[in-house]
Amino acid sequence: MNQRIYLDYSATTPVKQEVLNEMLPYFTEKFGNPSSIHSFGREAKQAVDVARDRIAKAIGAKQEEIFFTGGGSEADNWAIKGIVYANKEKGNHIITTKIEHHAVLHTCEYLEKNGFEVTYLDVDQYGMIDIDQLKNAITDKTILITLMFANNEIGTIQPIKEIGALAKERKVYFHTDAVQAFGNVNINVNDLNIDMMSISAHKIYGPKGVGALYIRKGVKINALLHGGAQERRRRAGTENLPGIVGFGKAAELAMQNLDTHITHTASLRDRLVKGILDKVDFVKVNGHPIHRLPGNVNFAFEFIEGESLLLSLDMLGISGSSGSACTSGSLDPSHVLMAIGLTHEIAHGSLRLSIGDFTKEEDIDYVINELPKIVDRLRQMSPLYEKVKGGQK
Repeated sequence: MNQRIYLDYSATTPVKQEVLNEMLPYFTEKFGNPSSIHSFGREAKQAVDVARDRIAKAIGAKQEEIFFTGGGSEADNWAIKGIVYANKEKGNHIITTKIEHHAVLHTCEYLEKNGFEVTYLDVDQYGMIDIDQLKNAITDKTILITLMFANNEIGTIQPIKEIGALAKERKVYFHTDAVQAFGNVNINVNDLNIDMMSISAHKIYGPKGVGALYIRKGVKINALLHGGAQERRRRAGTENLPGIVGFGKAAELAMQNLDTHITHTASLRDRLVKGILDKVDFVKVNGHPIHRLPGNVNFAFEFIEGESLLLSLDMLGISGSSGSACTSGSLDPSHVLMAIGLTHEIAHGSLRLSIGDFTKEEDIDYVINELPKIVDRLRQMSPLYEKVKGGQK
C-alpha cells in the first residue's frame, strides 16, 4: 500500500499544526488549575476565557453562554436531561427525530423509562423533517425540541431557522446537535433562535475529548455533573486546559477559513459524486441533493455488502465509513438509512466518504478510479446482481 487517503472527516479530523502549537505550552509551562488564585491559575483561567470568547464569536453568542464539556455526547446529554428535569413542572414531552445521533436518541430512550414522553418525527427520503408534522406534534406539555442541525451520516441540513422560529413562538426550548454543522456552515444562534447547541472540537481540526454547550442566557437548566464550582457552577470537573485552548484556536481558524473550506470541500464532493455516478450503475446518493454538508457523500450501492467494501477500500489505503463512527462496529443497518426508506439490503451497501481541508483532487480521482473496480468485483459474487444484469441485456 503506497498511499493513505483519509476520507472520514465526519468521524474525526487531524489536529491542525496551528492548534497544536497553541496547545503545547499548556501541557508543561502553563499547567495551572484555572480555579487556583495564584499566578499559574490566573494564567490558565485567562487562556480558558480567550478560548470561550473565540467560540462565542464563532456562533454569535456571548462569552458567558459557552460552557465547556468533555465532548458532543456530554453536551447533548446535559442539554436534554438538564432542561427536562429543570422544567418538569411545565410538562414531560420531548420532540426529536428518528435520525438523531445516538447521544440524543439513547438519552431520550432513557428519559422515556423515567416518566417522560418522546415523539420521534419521521423524515422524508432525503432525511428532511416536515415542519407541519413538527407543529402538530407540539402540545401544552412539550418542553423541549431537540433536533440535529446536520445529519452525521447523510449530511442533510435541517430547516433550523424555521424550527427555531416555531419553538420561540410556541415557547418551547430548542436544542440542536450541531457537532457536524459547526465549522461547515455559517451559524448564528440569535438569527436561528437556538436556545442550546452542542459542538465538539475534534470535528473542526481540534483535539478529542473537549466540546461545548451553548446555553442562551435565561434558559432554565440543571447541571449534569456535580462537584466543583467550575463553569460558573454549571459543570463540575477541572477544566481540560490544553483541550480548551486547542478548541478555541480551532474555532477561530474555522471561522477565518469557512468560505474557503466550503468551496474546497463542496467542489471535491461534487467531483466525487459525478465520477462515481458516471462509472457505476445501481447506485444512489443518500441525503438531500442541495441542503447538505459541503464535504459529505453517502452512496448506497445495490448488490454489495458495505463491510466488504470498506475492507477492500482500506486495503488500497482509502479510509471511509459505513455510517456514524459510534456505530460502525455494529452489523445492524444504520437507523438513519432505514428512516429514509432504504431496505435492509441496500442500507447494508452504504458508504460514507467525507472530505476535509487536507483532501486533494488527486485523492478524489484515485477513489473514482478504484471504487468502481471494487464494486464490480464484489458484485460478481452476487447471484442477484447477475440475474438483474442478465435481465438488462
